[in-house]
Amino acid sequence: MKSTFFKNILIICCLLGWIGASAQMIKTATPKRAKGQTDVLRLACAPIPTVRVAFIGLGMRGPGAVKRMTNIPGVQVVALCDILEKNTKSANQILEKAGLPKAQEFFGDENAWRKVTALPNVDLVYVATDWKHHAQIGVQAMKDGKHVAIEVPSAMTMDEIWELINTSEKTRKHCMQLENCVYDFFELTTLNMAQQGLFGEILHAEGSYIHNLEPYWMDYWNNWRLDYNIKHRGDIYATHGMGPACLALNIHRGDKMNYLVSMDTKSVGIPAFIKEKKGEDLKDFRNGDHTMTMIRTENGKTIQIQHDVANPRPYTRMYQLTGTKGFANKYPVEGYALGAAAVGQDITPDYQKLDAEEYVSEEVKKALMIKYKHPIVKGIEEKAKQVGGHGGMDFIMDYRLIHCLQNGLPLDMDVYDLAEWSCLGPLTEISLDNGSTPVQIPDFTRGGWNKLKKVEFSE
Repeated sequence: MKSTFFKNILIICCLLGWIGASAQMIKTATPKRAKGQTDVLRLACAPIPTVRVAFIGLGMRGPGAVKRMTNIPGVQVVALCDILEKNTKSANQILEKAGLPKAQEFFGDENAWRKVTALPNVDLVYVATDWKHHAQIGVQAMKDGKHVAIEVPSAMTMDEIWELINTSEKTRKHCMQLENCVYDFFELTTLNMAQQGLFGEILHAEGSYIHNLEPYWMDYWNNWRLDYNIKHRGDIYATHGMGPACLALNIHRGDKMNYLVSMDTKSVGIPAFIKEKKGEDLKDFRNGDHTMTMIRTENGKTIQIQHDVANPRPYTRMYQLTGTKGFANKYPVEGYALGAAAVGQDITPDYQKLDAEEYVSEEVKKALMIKYKHPIVKGIEEKAKQVGGHGGMDFIMDYRLIHCLQNGLPLDMDVYDLAEWSCLGPLTEISLDNGSTPVQIPDFTRGGWNKLKKVEFSE
């Protein structure tokens, strides 16, 4: 009798402990998918041999995109839009210098973009505005029958994320986040190596955006980026680190992120900068100088993401993969640590004994980069480097977007990638405001995360 009593007490304690642990996990709402609406995994649309593009936002990033598009066959830039007239005029000069027809210009107020998304002669709307307008424009563009590509991060709130997902699913239009870092040559090669098993099973990935923005704060129109850091806390610019990490771990392609925990430092660097430049002593500055976030996946993998735009550190995206048979790292040292069996006799010099405890030689690394060059890079690498855009990765991103639209292929990144990589903004803020409490990451596919088994880039 005593034994049964104590056994029951033990069961009750365990249940209470489980309930307590579960209660500590903060959850956000996942809206029910509308009747008749289905996912857009591997969405393919009718081919568009000549893609007519409209650009909205021609400040810091837009003009470079316009110039890159002039180097891609089968593209017509038909509309240019910005609040400032001078920005649209300047972008049109890029077209003229390339020997191309001038595009229709839209400017003058914050709602000028609505005329652009409504144009009948546009296939793709390319959004490079301030963060506040990203999702709003993307949603309306799809409702107006256009595919949309949106700069990073493409959504700032959970409501915006779900609205982009629902609109893409309902309209069957592509909604891609313009995450250029997945197209860096090292990241693409490493992804190919990972998919071919060189690192064994990938268990852990790291990424970051560590970039002191002090020289650039005043370049953002109407102070929008600085204002966002003043009003919000968390990793508000996570996609550069998240993109390559999530692709390597096959997120929503056989695995999914379950929850995150975030922690930050106090705010020092940016408030001091504001006081020096403007004489304002901000007492309610929200964002910490350095934010760290840990994520755990359904398959027991982990991701670490960091954000710091306030302190004098060398630029780094901290791209790193740790597998059961090897290791890849981009910053501050670019290299691979692999055993001889993984590298193969065709690459390993006879005199070099590889044991994965140190980086392979530069000679071996170069040979690996050649052997495992990602198929989508072949044929456009030299042009990408010539046209430029962060060393060529911006051109590859735009080229791939146009290539897939022209050929009716699924895009390299879908709206669920956009959601997963952008959700760190709002979800880390929730974690931080609740004492670093774990926050559940929704399954943005609403049950489809295991339909696909790996990342695929259509050729």
